[in-house]
Amino acid sequence: MKTWLISLLAMLSLLATGCSKQEEQTMEQTQALNNIAEQYVKLILDVGHHHPYYIDAYYGPEKWKDESTKKPLDELLIRNHDLVNQLAATQVDASQALRKQFLDIQLKSVDTFIRLQQGEKILFDDESLGLYDALSPTITEQELDAALAELSLLIPGEGELNQRLNTYKSQFVIPLDKLDTVFNAAIDEARKRTKAHIDLPENESFTIEYVTDKVWSGYNWYKGNNFSLIQLNTDFPIYIERAIDLASHEGYPGHHVFNSQMEQHLVDKMGWIEYSIYPLYSPMSLLAEGSANYGIEVAFPKDERLAFEKEVLFPLAGLDATQVNTYYQVQDKLALLSYADNMIAKRYLDGDIDKEAAIDLLMKYALSSQEKSTQRIGFIEAHRAYVINYNLGQDLVKQYVDRVTGEDDLDKRWAIFADLLAYPKTASMMAE
Repeated sequence: MKTWLISLLAMLSLLATGCSKQEEQTMEQTQALNNIAEQYVKLILDVGHHHPYYIDAYYGPEKWKDESTKKPLDELLIRNHDLVNQLAATQVDASQALRKQFLDIQLKSVDTFIRLQQGEKILFDDESLGLYDALSPTITEQELDAALAELSLLIPGEGELNQRLNTYKSQFVIPLDKLDTVFNAAIDEARKRTKAHIDLPENESFTIEYVTDKVWSGYNWYKGNNFSLIQLNTDFPIYIERAIDLASHEGYPGHHVFNSQMEQHLVDKMGWIEYSIYPLYSPMSLLAEGSANYGIEVAFPKDERLAFEKEVLFPLAGLDATQVNTYYQVQDKLALLSYADNMIAKRYLDGDIDKEAAIDLLMKYALSSQEKSTQRIGFIEAHRAYVINYNLGQDLVKQYVDRVTGEDDLDKRWAIFADLLAYPKTASMMAE
């Protein structure tokens, strides 16, 4: 059944059987939000004509997409302001409060995005707060230097740490002819673990493609009806730990599950059409990327991950499984450097350093090769403040789940995590 009919049929049913004043009021509020939601979806479709990546997924009415055209940015900005005002004037009860709040935050991010497309210069912190409802913490080079010093003790050899690390990691590259086998084993295990805790639709599925010439390492293209296309970029070596990372992040319980849960619970069941479109540069992405990263440790607690790597993935890749524990000690230290991306992106995009200096800083603090660092700058140029969604998003989701769970109970952790995927919250909503 068409999702836009769900709320209408529910209202007609209540009218036919008789309903209380409170029920009538709730119906009126629902209809008002549905009208704003429809205008919101059509607005996002129109804004999408101004940027090739803005609409990451859409599975609403095809007619709306077909009717969408490229309109002047000034006109779109006015429409967005009108929707913000309409929403503010719409009174809702407690059952509709979260829906209204999420729509309001999403709409306000559209304002920032349109102004960026108009060429307005917006500082990194203002952009991240405007687009993603979150502000990355300040990190200093002194803090990163301390993490480098700890890491240096674990990496053998002499010379620059960047070169030593890449030499060390070269023994953990998945051979290309074994990549598909290793990745499928990882994603099958991730799916099995996720299905044990989250009720996935029977028809959910995905296809894997291996691609080149991209600024990202992996991408999930959600197509609707519980189907995803997962692409892995083979431009650079894929290290063994990335098998579980990518399988969980792009697939289970990451992007594929996140989008499927929203479609199942909010679009199909509730008729909330605003969730049928996913604007990439919006607060939804902080939760999407953050939950996808945090979902790795939910699906694979550390001891279980090490055991699976040692017993299954290392042998499938033809790698020395006796090195698992040492290798993951290195990975733990590398995690201390995760906010270097945000610091470097902020300095570069705010004009404090040039491209060459940004690449040098990535080589020093992200410990990537010059070629890989150049690719990363390409990602930052293309997606700007989006980089905060991975590390900050992961930390905010973890803090939220830890706070709500209140104890070290894996089943409860899964339950809270699954609820967050099915009923999304932005950064500020998670902080409440």
